[in-house]
Amino acid sequence: MTPVIEVDGLNVSYGGFHAVRDLSFQVRRGELYALLGTNGAGKTSTLETVEGHRPPTSGTVRVLGHDPADRAAVRPRMGVMLQESGFSPDLTVRETVRLLGTLTRREDRVERVLGVVDLTRKAGTKVSQLSGGEKRRLDFATAVYGGPELVFLDEPTTGLDIQSRDALWDAVDELRENGSTVVLTTHYLEEAQQRADRIGLMHRGTFHREGTVAELTRTLPAVIRFGLPPSAPALPLRGTRESDAKFLVETHQLQKDLFTLLRWAEEHAVELMDLEAGPTRLDDVFRAIQD
Repeated sequence: MTPVIEVDGLNVSYGGFHAVRDLSFQVRRGELYALLGTNGAGKTSTLETVEGHRPPTSGTVRVLGHDPADRAAVRPRMGVMLQESGFSPDLTVRETVRLLGTLTRREDRVERVLGVVDLTRKAGTKVSQLSGGEKRRLDFATAVYGGPELVFLDEPTTGLDIQSRDALWDAVDELRENGSTVVLTTHYLEEAQQRADRIGLMHRGTFHREGTVAELTRTLPAVIRFGLPPSAPALPLRGTRESDAKFLVETHQLQKDLFTLLRWAEEHAVELMDLEAGPTRLDDVFRAIQD
């Protein structure tokens, strides 16, 4: 199956600054792909190029089988939620959604889309009178109007309360059930860890790592954290003292070493206080590339 996005040897430069370096990746139809990166990693330049807002310095980019600069071919099939969309403050919510739907040449019912983002009661309200969270929901509404095949979500839940976040992700799930492909960028790494099928982790203009969450987190050891009373005997595993009573065990054999630790605690009647054990989290992988 032809990928929805194909990037091959992408380079983006601004004068003497090389923002993206020989970047290659693909996004498959129907998946949620998270593009993450450290500050200055080149993520924004990559997205702007894929979305058709910026030409590449070199390399090739294909979106839905077309050059993304071919707006007539790509734009009706693609929804984009930017961090700041810059809507006209004098238009109402209803007028804004209708206008963006007309400009993108997608068909939908404004009332349906406003219902999805819980803005029905705000339909006649001017954009200038919306709260920050309401403006983000409006951003999302214009991006998903007409159920586009490909949706870019740039920091979609910034400024949203928990209920609004849940509603947004429910809407994303429905889009995906209907066959849409989603590209996500977010600083909330737990969202990417919970929802992404694959992740591209950028650093200094190219991919530091790419893969599923499991593939990325397996690159670092799992962790076991616990506290011990002062009278506890020597540990059966190699551990690091994090504070007076707190210890950290890093392991590539989590099940085996956790069993060893629990058996030792049982045999010596030792309480493992605040015991935590699990695989490395995505934010640990993220921190590791900055070391």
